[in-house]
Amino acid sequence: MSKHLVRDLDQLQKDILTLAGIVEAALHKAMRSITERSAVLAREVIEGDDVIDREENHIDEECLKILALHQPVATDLRRITSAMMIVIDLERMGDLAEEIAQQGLHLTQTGNWSAPGRLQKLSDLATILVRNSLDAFVRLDPELARLVIRMEIQASHLVDELIAGILQSMEPGGASISPGISFFTITKALERIANHASNIAEDVIYLAEGEIVRHSGQVTPLRIRE
Repeated sequence: MSKHLVRDLDQLQKDILTLAGIVEAALHKAMRSITERSAVLAREVIEGDDVIDREENHIDEECLKILALHQPVATDLRRITSAMMIVIDLERMGDLAEEIAQQGLHLTQTGNWSAPGRLQKLSDLATILVRNSLDAFVRLDPELARLVIRMEIQASHLVDELIAGILQSMEPGGASISPGISFFTITKALERIANHASNIAEDVIYLAEGEIVRHSGQVTPLRIRE
């Protein structure tokens, strides 16, 4: 591998981690807009989505440049193609953070409501999955990636519990319908963020081992703790 290719791949990894940091910060701020009932925080997330889009475009362009200039093969080629897929997942997470912020903005304009008790737990779990999936990418750690995929099953169970509670709280004709719809949307957005983290973990396994595990059912789910 040429020193120029090593340099470009190292910079590519730094760019991806920068984007990941922006996305994680957007998710954290979006959830704060709900817990703090802050329209200011919600608008900051919504307005900041353009930064995520620009960073995605920049990384895509860099990947194409590396492919054209260095014509990488084998592991290096997998690294670049995996990076391009990971960036897509990160950009979509940014869109979902914006969607959560939009619902947070709506909730600030709604009457009395209280957030579902386990919503923050789901948000924390989704954030952990995102962070661990990126750690697995940086360390090229397929075992950590497999752990992320197994943990995503926990997030799915938590989503089911939250949605059941939200639907139960939405009494016909009651004032809880409007905030209930918002919390349903937020819950589904967090579920999709966890899904994207799992996608990144699958890309890491492909990058590290050349094995495609998506839709294969080869990863054993974790035992769910009550």
